[in-house]
Amino acid sequence: MAQPQGIHARKAALRLLDAVLRRGETLDVAFGAATSDVRKFEDKALARAIAGEVLRWLVDLDAAIDSATKQKLPDDAKVRTVLRMMLAQWLRLDTPPHAVIATGLPLLAGGPRRLAHGVFSTLTKREIALPDAPTLPAEVAARWGNRASAIAAGLAEPPPLDLTLRDAAETEVWKAKLAADSLMPGHLRLPRGESVEKLAGFADGAWWVQDLAASIPARLLGAGEGRHALDLCAAPGGKTLQLAAQGWKVTALDISKRRLDLLKANLKRTGLAAGTVRADALTWEPKHQFDAILLDAPCTATGTARRHADVLHRIGPRQIEEIAELQSALLERAQGWLKPGGTLVYATCSLEQEEGEAQAERVTLTPKPVLADELPAGISPTAAGWLRTDPGMLAGACGLDGFFVARWTAD
Repeated sequence: MAQPQGIHARKAALRLLDAVLRRGETLDVAFGAATSDVRKFEDKALARAIAGEVLRWLVDLDAAIDSATKQKLPDDAKVRTVLRMMLAQWLRLDTPPHAVIATGLPLLAGGPRRLAHGVFSTLTKREIALPDAPTLPAEVAARWGNRASAIAAGLAEPPPLDLTLRDAAETEVWKAKLAADSLMPGHLRLPRGESVEKLAGFADGAWWVQDLAASIPARLLGAGEGRHALDLCAAPGGKTLQLAAQGWKVTALDISKRRLDLLKANLKRTGLAAGTVRADALTWEPKHQFDAILLDAPCTATGTARRHADVLHRIGPRQIEEIAELQSALLERAQGWLKPGGTLVYATCSLEQEEGEAQAERVTLTPKPVLADELPAGISPTAAGWLRTDPGMLAGACGLDGFFVARWTAD
């Protein structure tokens, strides 16, 4: 019997969700294997979209499923995951119910197809709707405290496409060329769904993809004027490109060969220069001290939940504790590599206090507070002079990722 059109994308989405929810993998890591037998780019993208929307709205989808059946469905039951996918397609991706059924029920061959059909039909007849913002898992909401509701509102939609320009002086030029918005010099924002490689300026290296929040740490080091900067944990290289464009002589260090190769490709495309070092920052010893160090530390990446909703379900206290220990070790080493008067910027794309404020409180250098005029309009530094962004900020402009950033100088 011929399989329904689009079934391969749904099977891939099911594998993606299994990898995230059962094995704790990231969507990015799982994507290659999960979509290996999917030929069309459009079907790969659909698989990612289905999985992403399920993870974004998982709590609300489960509540809807449970309201339509008296039968207890375990969280890891295949029928529950398939129903999550069916509802996400109908409620979030505007797939007609008949197409959802045609491509969903075959995933349960030999299983409880009648149950799935009954639950889905009940919910479509009720004409249910999802809330305006996704409900966060209880443990996540507890960690994020009084900002949890605002952050959840910022997670309702995948983010737009942010670009950082090689030459900030050309912001207005590129804003007109790409029909883009701009929230600060050197930044452009386009609607999501754009094909990056087909946009004007890509081949010429006039810009690179980088969330607005992710561009702030390098901006806080200012103009390099030929001085030496170390970009620790540098790949895939957005901040290295920024520092090079700002006139720094950059040493970009990362432990991953694959990610360093991507960084080198970006340097080649943009025509910018930086030295690259493949090494473990916990054992590497520099030959000289630096005028500036940017440590965008490995983290849980919970601040990227707008595009990586898997972090809502993979990250818990154990992962946060483990990565915080690594961050502390990296910060301690980085402090000793600064020249007197040099500047250290520490950043993480995490919403967890343990990875941000708790780390900054241990640094013994002299604080150099972040100033409001260094930031996008509508974003302010904290009372301590640090920066804390989250997806609930700049809501009218489609938000930004969650970051913590702090800055110090060496005596």
